[in-house]
Amino acid sequence: MHEFGIAEAILDAVEKRAAGRTVRHARVRAGALLRITEPAISQAFAMVSAGSPAEGAHLELVIVPARHTCRTCRLVSMSDDAYATCAGCGGIDIVTDGGDELILESIQTAEATNVPGNPRRDSGDPVGPS
Repeated sequence: MHEFGIAEAILDAVEKRAAGRTVRHARVRAGALLRITEPAISQAFAMVSAGSPAEGAHLELVIVPARHTCRTCRLVSMSDDAYATCAGCGGIDIVTDGGDELILESIQTAEATNVPGNPRRDSGDPVGPS
């Protein structure tokens, strides 16, 4: 299952961005040519993130199609298929661009409740004149 290697790479990026904070949600853009599905990557991410600040976080996957350009008729199309044929002329002389990216788009961390200087004056704020 290649999803475990991808999940480990996602976890590494999430942990770097979270800087020790608890992660609740992460959004990842993955190229269609990586051939991953949300259920499989979510399960792999849950397993590799056990015991980390991202344990229990929801992983959202956005699939990005590859761009195919036919060298015969110059038709440009988007597809999830690495072995696409041209929809215009049926040709197989296709140049594929993209579809292999893996980008951590965003994370959502748990709100800190005990941060000195918090404008809501929680229990971590020093007592003093306002």
